Amino acid sequence: MTISLDAKSPEGPLAEMWDNHLFKMKLVNPSNRRKFKVIVVGTGLAGGACAATLGELGYDVQVFTYHDSPRRAHSIAAQGGINSAKNYQADGDSVYRLYYDTIKGGDFRSREANTYRLAQVSLNIIDQCVAQGVPFAREYGGMLANRSFGGAQVSRTFYARGQTGQQLLLGAYQALAHQINAGTCTLHNKMEMLDLVLDDEGTAVGIIARDLNTGELSRHSAHAVVLATGGYSNTYFLSTNAMNSNATAAWRAHKKGAAFANPCYTQIHPTCIPPSDEFQSKLTLMSESLRNDGRIWVPQSVDDVDTPPAQIPEDRRDYYLERKYPAFGNLVPRDIASRNAKTAVDSGRGVGPLHNGVYLDFASAIERLGKDLIEERYGNLFEMYERITGENPYVVPMRIYPATHYTMGGLWVDYNLQTTIPGLFALGEANFSDHGANRLGASALMQGLSDGYFVAPPTVANYLAGKLGSDPISTDDPAFETAEAELRSRIDKLMSVKGTKSVDHYHRELGKLVWDYIGMSRNEAGLEKALAEIPALREQFWRDVKILGTAEGVNQSLEKALRVADFMELAELQAKDALDRVESCGGHFREESQTPEGEALRDDENFQYVSAWEYGGPNIAQDAVLHKEELIFEDVTPSQRSYK
Repeated sequence: MTISLDAKSPEGPLAEMWDNHLFKMKLVNPSNRRKFKVIVVGTGLAGGACAATLGELGYDVQVFTYHDSPRRAHSIAAQGGINSAKNYQADGDSVYRLYYDTIKGGDFRSREANTYRLAQVSLNIIDQCVAQGVPFAREYGGMLANRSFGGAQVSRTFYARGQTGQQLLLGAYQALAHQINAGTCTLHNKMEMLDLVLDDEGTAVGIIARDLNTGELSRHSAHAVVLATGGYSNTYFLSTNAMNSNATAAWRAHKKGAAFANPCYTQIHPTCIPPSDEFQSKLTLMSESLRNDGRIWVPQSVDDVDTPPAQIPEDRRDYYLERKYPAFGNLVPRDIASRNAKTAVDSGRGVGPLHNGVYLDFASAIERLGKDLIEERYGNLFEMYERITGENPYVVPMRIYPATHYTMGGLWVDYNLQTTIPGLFALGEANFSDHGANRLGASALMQGLSDGYFVAPPTVANYLAGKLGSDPISTDDPAFETAEAELRSRIDKLMSVKGTKSVDHYHRELGKLVWDYIGMSRNEAGLEKALAEIPALREQFWRDVKILGTAEGVNQSLEKALRVADFMELAELQAKDALDRVESCGGHFREESQTPEGEALRDDENFQYVSAWEYGGPNIAQDAVLHKEELIFEDVTPSQRSYK
């Protein structure tokens, strides 16, 4: 197969592109919409919003989630807020400033047209969610409140205490539930997509799904398929993602011909609770919103790392972010905050029982604002922290350390959010499109809802308009027969291994390799070692994995095995992409490319492009084919990022 990259970015002034594009796209009239069937996989913010909107428009929408309810989607974990350029604070914000902060925060490695549209559409998102009843925080006079987030000097983040993602998801779920009741959306819960089906022309025409209760495989046909299945942070084993979060849908699509873009761009979130032992299976995110009032520090001397923090006077503390980045202080972007925390811990000044954290201290804020106001802003987060650690953050500083959180890479999409497979669209974290090499805080919710409510519905319609008069292909078509047979063979092969080590054992071993060599800091020797050891681990997995039970009925061991098998391959592509990109940008930090001060050093002359990888065969390190989408900047001039 041959991949052709055409971003389809509209011509004309940046501020007019989206409106002009909307007008030029084809429409489907209301009486024809019911003739089209669309599959939406994933029911988080992007998938739920897209399915609800398409259903409201009158399309026949088939919605798939491996959860028992869409309310369980991982979008609930985005606690801190959602960005929008409303400028309610009259502090100088604008659509252009949000666009600029986003493209600068991503280290000038995102597509201008998509990034500007994200900032533009952000204005509509808040109105939509308020109309749905999302309980955003409000000022005393009733106006919606805002707070600051990393990478910005304005207050543009709307929030619902520390539960913003949950409240936004409930809004999208209510809209989806309304359409389920109306009959335009059909919900298939406890169903996991395990493969994509293409017709003879290479067009997406359906999926194969597995019922997680019965083990039964089923075929589903449609005019178009939308993937809104999240990111791949769980290649690292330990991450802030839910343990079921996986990359199977996107990776299966990649192996069918969808380009995978920028897989090495993974975000390490600076504000997570440090692991307490090596057997921990998940990490807990503490919202970035805490950096508004919390001050980050470590002892100046290694002699004080075991001294209780209250006994360390101010002149023996190093507020390193405030010292190094006075203009932004504790609100520098996530990649910068994370690398500086690693530097502090690596210097021997890490705190806590395992010396693997830094302090996030609210003493100054409590003294200045009072405990009641801090509790009003962050009470549920403080309560969660105390339940996990047994420490009261009103009295003792929180301990935090970076952890894998979000993936900026994903399926390559054009301006219409269509992948390199016709008829296959990717939304939210499942695509690569808007954040470049680093995502600003409070922008994940913004992108998910932007894609779901406002971008995908008209762009999917534009695609469907050309299909008028055609029916979805039959699920008895040879394309479905072949896809299901291949999937059954894959499952049978896994079940027949009958090895000695659990799936979690191999997942944990993979996570160690990925964290050690493709984590916060990467270098050529480490990446080459990863490219040698990951395939060896994958071979051992297929030879010695132990899966209990049978392929019929509930079998979580089999579910995990199918996902980890895909993680093994994706992790190899992450390493290959990171090795190929000999520059530092955003969350991708190559030790060979840094300034004298230790900051990321880009190489615009050689690497100002999107890396879009084509699947070439099972030996990913050798077979993957690189395609490049050159990034053209007409409205901004890439510069060395500075937050000082």
